[in-house]
Amino acid sequence: MFTGIIQSVGAIQQATPAGNDMHLTINTQQLDMTDVQLGDSIAVNGVCLTVVKLATSQFEAHVSKETLSVTEGLQHAHPVNLEKALRLSDRLGGHLVSGHVDGVGEVVKFEPLGECWQLNIRAPHAISKYIAIKGSICVDGVSLTVNKVTGDEFSINLIPHTLENTTLKLLTAGNRVNLEVDQIARYVERMTQWESETKGQNQ
Repeated sequence: MFTGIIQSVGAIQQATPAGNDMHLTINTQQLDMTDVQLGDSIAVNGVCLTVVKLATSQFEAHVSKETLSVTEGLQHAHPVNLEKALRLSDRLGGHLVSGHVDGVGEVVKFEPLGECWQLNIRAPHAISKYIAIKGSICVDGVSLTVNKVTGDEFSINLIPHTLENTTLKLLTAGNRVNLEVDQIARYVERMTQWESETKGQNQ
């Protein structure tokens, strides 16, 4: 589990095809790796990856064909948001994030709004129902609050601190981003479905 609070901006140094899969070498830059061990999880642009090889300022991870098919931005070298897995003693500064991407969205607009920036993203229709005003969403691993929802499109205001400490400042219209919806929305949907199914069985 993660919080969506980015700990460092690193970079995919090398992305090497491994059959239908991909093997990544990731430069961690300012991320403290002293407490990381083989087998630990690190979120890379919102995607939970397992550390399979470890060095002082980099780690390697194997990415399956399935993960590559439902995520964006792991196939080539570029800057990435990094977060180590949450410990039970840590503060939950963002929201609970699993690192399992629900879909890939497209940036519709990214422009200044006073001292902040407005980011508009078009989500895949299948997950739009989980996105709500004042709810949480994870964009490329960053925990953010939704300000407005219109159909499949939602809007977020980004403060200067978020821009300075994540890769979101590099976005432009047309870019594709990894999205993970708030888990609470999924549980509410499942409970509603279960109650409906159970009621139908008892009639």
